[in-house]
Amino acid sequence: MSLKNWDNKTWLSSNKYIKTFNNFLSKQIKLNRDSQILDIGCGRGKILGSLSSKLRLKNKPIGIDIEKHKDRDRRIHFKKINAIDFMKKNKKKFDLIMIKQTIHLLKFKEIKKLIYASKMQLNKNGKILILTLETSHNEIPTFLLMKRKLKKSLDRDKKIIQYISKLYPKNKNKRFSFKVKISRDKYTEMIKNRYISTLLGFSLHCFKMLVCLIINDVTKNSGFYQISALS
Repeated sequence: MSLKNWDNKTWLSSNKYIKTFNNFLSKQIKLNRDSQILDIGCGRGKILGSLSSKLRLKNKPIGIDIEKHKDRDRRIHFKKINAIDFMKKNKKKFDLIMIKQTIHLLKFKEIKKLIYASKMQLNKNGKILILTLETSHNEIPTFLLMKRKLKKSLDRDKKIIQYISKLYPKNKNKRFSFKVKISRDKYTEMIKNRYISTLLGFSLHCFKMLVCLIINDVTKNSGFYQISALS
């Protein structure tokens, strides 16, 4: 089962989030109209499409994902393919390669292979931006079983970050934060739609029993943090 709804009418697809993220991105790397950009795990491509408009890119940025959505952004050149297969076939060079909320779905050998291949396909002064959830102070509202699975996933994310830092000691870590205000009903709907990979293993019957256990007051601001490792 793949992750289909992380950017489907969630805060991650909101104009405010996209604008905030792209402003953060512009502080990490100098991009211009001639920049060549690849987004691995682009989803519906709204973030990449917005960035393309902001920079007035001469060439459409490339977004790849294993899900092909009918409502994907038309400002990007989309390819339905997994990252490693794409890297084997690709002949282009990029100024920016983003790996967004995807690295945790790979095995350690695959991570090593993907990052190495990405580095080989960077232009001079190009950067790889890897985004993963904040592992220490995450404030995503959860029910008990989801919380246990999320902790297990975040523990693995910690190991992945350490692994990447060992492979590439000159990496720089940055924090991106975005405050969310969302109703209980809306957040419950996001959980039913499995907006995060932690929820992929739950059955529909399980959701009916468990969503009522969400006791967090999600009508207040809930912090959503990401760490970006640049190399």
